[in-house]
Amino acid sequence: MSDFALWPVLAGAAAFFVVGAIWYGVLFGKAWQKAAGLSDEDVQTGNMLVIFGLTFLFEMLIAMVLWHLIARTGAAPHVVMMMSIGFAHGIMAPAIGINYLYQRKSGMLFAIDVGHFTVGMAAMGGVFLLFL
Repeated sequence: MSDFALWPVLAGAAAFFVVGAIWYGVLFGKAWQKAAGLSDEDVQTGNMLVIFGLTFLFEMLIAMVLWHLIARTGAAPHVVMMMSIGFAHGIMAPAIGINYLYQRKSGMLFAIDVGHFTVGMAAMGGVFLLFL
């Protein structure tokens, strides 16, 4: 297995992106919007091509790092899932939490966003299993 492989990284990032679309769309869109303090007008502003494009690029970076670690360690399938969810809970959630403490964001917003990262990383890990 190569340290970098384009198809697993693209597929993992795509899985994460799809989770985000569902998470912030039909599942928690209105709750997230309320917790974030955003009006309907606020949500409509901004260049969505840039926002979605950068989101996917950031998810590609996450996928590249995780794939690299999986490839370097030769992780077993259950370890791949542990690493994926471990990234979400051990690195991403605390980072979000620290920012939200200083930004005085709500616990509800934290829960919604960390849930997204947890499910998104689990989806990425699950996709990576298809390439092992």
